[in-house]
This record gives sequence, C-alpha cells and structure tokens, in this order.
Amino acid sequence: MNVAKSSYRVFSANSSVACTELAKKITERLGVELGKSVVFQESNQETRVDVKESVRGQNIFIIQTIPRDVNTAIMELLIMAYALKTSCAKNIIGVIPYFPYSKQCKMRKRGSIVCKLLASMLAKAGLTHIITMDLHQKEIQGFFSFPVDNLRASPFLIQYIQEEIPDYRNAIIVAKSPAAAKRAQSYAERLRLGLAVIHGEAQCSESDMADGRHSPPCVRNTTGHTGLELPLMMAKEKPPITVVGDVGGRIAIIVDDIIDDVGDFVAAAEILKERGAYKIYIMATHGLLSADAPRLIEESAIDEVVVTNTVPHEVQKLQCPKIKTVDVSMILAEAIRRIHNGESMAYLFRNITVDD
Repeated sequence: MNVAKSSYRVFSANSSVACTELAKKITERLGVELGKSVVFQESNQETRVDVKESVRGQNIFIIQTIPRDVNTAIMELLIMAYALKTSCAKNIIGVIPYFPYSKQCKMRKRGSIVCKLLASMLAKAGLTHIITMDLHQKEIQGFFSFPVDNLRASPFLIQYIQEEIPDYRNAIIVAKSPAAAKRAQSYAERLRLGLAVIHGEAQCSESDMADGRHSPPCVRNTTGHTGLELPLMMAKEKPPITVVGDVGGRIAIIVDDIIDDVGDFVAAAEILKERGAYKIYIMATHGLLSADAPRLIEESAIDEVVVTNTVPHEVQKLQCPKIKTVDVSMILAEAIRRIHNGESMAYLFRNITVDD
C-alpha cells in the first residue's frame, strides 16, 4: 500500500523585514513560496503570531534569524512553534543559523546555563528538530532532547579565501587566542597554509573573574577541630603578548566563529601589523557586529571582515565598506530538502571531523 508523502511549508518567524531576507533566499532555492503568516508586536510589546494557512499533517520549517533584539526573536520563534503545534503540524523543524545564548553554555560563578534553558523551552514549544550552523560549542547539541544538525560554514569561507584573496598562497591562518587554535588549524590544513597563534592577550569576557568562591574561610574561635589545610591554587600570570609563528611579509587571516565585540580582533590586527603582516582579514561565521563595531573596524588595521548571512548586518555594511558577506542559503536549503525527503545528511558533512 502506497502512503502519500506529506507536503512541507517554510515559514519565517521574524517581524523585522531585514531578517526575512535569508528566508526568501532559501525558499527561492527550494522553489517554494514562503508560508503565509503574520508576526508583529502589539502596542504593549506582546508578540502575536497568526498563521494564515492550513498546516495539518505537514512538515513545517521555521526560519528564524536573530537580530539585535535577541529576546524578541526568541519569543517570536517560541510562539510560532506553539501555534503550529496546536494547528496539528506533523513535524516542526527550526532553522536557526545563529543559535542565541550559545556563549552562555557553561556554568560561570553563580549564573546559569542559559543555553540549556533555551533548549528546554524550544522542546516544550513543539520543535522536533533544529538546523543550525557553527554552534559556539559543539557540546551544546547535548542540551536538546531531539536531533540537532550543526552545519559548517567553513567550506564557504574557504572558497572565499581561494577566490577573493589575491595571492592567498602567501597567507597564514591566525588564531587570536589558544582557545581558537583548533578552528584555525582546520582552516590551515585544508588550505595547506601555515598556522600562527597569538598568546598572552587580555582575558576575554568569558573568563572567570574573582568572586566569593576565592574568599578565605571564616575564622571561628573554637577549641575543637580546626579543619583541613587545603592546598592553595596558584593564580595565573598572563605572559607578555607573543605571536607563535612567523607572519612577517604574509597575509594574516584570523578565523573565528563569532565576531561581536571587535576589540580583541582590532588588538590582534595591531599586533600582527607590528610583526610584519601586510594585509589582515577576519573570517567568521556569525557577524553580530554589536555597538561601535563598524566604526572600530573602519579605523583599525583590518583590511576586510568576511562573515556569512546567518545574522542580518546590512546596516553595519553601510557604515563600514570593509565588511563583506558570504551567502550560506544554499546549504540551509539543501538541509531542508534532505530532511523533508528522509535523505541522509552525511553529504553535508563530507570531510568534517570531530574537531572541526
């Protein structure tokens, strides 16, 4: 007995017009129309979602790009997912190229693992699968109770290096910190280029800071047991800034997953210029480019910043012509097609290793 395959629809959960551009590119590649829905903010800033067509028994893909107003975008996604769930959609797959709160995936001081909370909220709202790209930490996939496909943008960025950077054979891949060395090594090995690592830079915002855990135990006037003498952990001493690797007379290409606060990248570019690099490129998957990032990039020694369109940044490009965009809608569209047709996703992960 032949069972008819259910159809699928693609919706955008963004209320901002700028954020729907990626969704339009994906649907154009798929040859389908964007689903009919209305997402808007009421006068009291509550989010309202109205789905304007039947989704019963269908596979639904929700494309949600994350603008600067992160929390509003999350609520839009949650409400739309729940609206589709209560409208009897068969499967609800979230296409979230940049997963928000991904930097808050570890316990810091007395905070919380917000990324785990968001994963639980998405599952509760009705999502059954997520397609994302270059999670800040791959272990985030373990927070979810349903499948997560973590696609890679590196093939597109590597292609850009090969086609758009003249004399890229004279380049060297740079990690702006030892923590980014694995990613940089992956690029260097695929491009057959050398590798350099900047060591000793200022601590990043994710670093542990002094808090009450480092305070000494209180002294009590007791005649009983005085307690254990615990060994004291020596404080870290930051070494002078050094560049491990020769960048003199080379094109320096700094690679990372997210470029948001560009202070670290600007400082790294200055160091590389001092060491003799004559051109400096920044390659990153997610170009958040918050605050004064465009101005700082324009005034810095950086020659070009290349990011993908996982996050809308058209305004920043108008402010800084050094910012370039690589389109990744092709791989997102192919992932949607394969999931709907029940095809293997292995093709999209060719030559991807655990460390990539």
